[in-house]
Amino acid sequence: MPALKPTEFQGRVVWLGRVPDREAALEAEALDTAELTFAGIAGEAHGGRTRPSCSRVVAQHPKGTEIANVRQLSVLSAEELAAIATTMGAGALDPAWLGASLVIEGIADFSHVPPSSRLQAPSGATLVIDMENRPCHLPARVIEGHMPGIGGRFKAAAKGRRGVTAWVEREGRIALGDVLRLHVPDQPAWSGHDPMHR
Repeated sequence: MPALKPTEFQGRVVWLGRVPDREAALEAEALDTAELTFAGIAGEAHGGRTRPSCSRVVAQHPKGTEIANVRQLSVLSAEELAAIATTMGAGALDPAWLGASLVIEGIADFSHVPPSSRLQAPSGATLVIDMENRPCHLPARVIEGHMPGIGGRFKAAAKGRRGVTAWVEREGRIALGDVLRLHVPDQPAWSGHDPMHR
């Protein structure tokens, strides 16, 4: 029995980019196409098969421990990005300011798709969704540089809308306009967190 179910949900790639040097700036550069390798997008500063652990996983690993890199890409929803901008009173936000790898449109409540879901491109290139990406202060600084007085509103406005982190399961090309199909794990919702089932 297949472990993943293809769905009818699809997201069209409306923005594609990479962060060439995260030490210099979080801001991404826009691309028309990208080659996905097992290390992520070629030339992406967040790429690599491994990475040093950060504050997000300090309960599991001491900060700086080498771990598998499941944060190779930052995938955002165009609809959620627009909602963040509206909440901030910003008009519109450039995905580059958030260090985005990919922005897709067409999948509702995208930040909460099940972890381990897949997004598959026409080329066969496949991304595995790790988990919801939590808002942090780093994009706020970039936004503030472009829109003074607005950046500080980002973290609260982006809660539950920051998209997901992902890693490459199958290599291949991805391009603007590609339609990515969502595949979800074929398993029931976990009841272990529900006190009624303890």
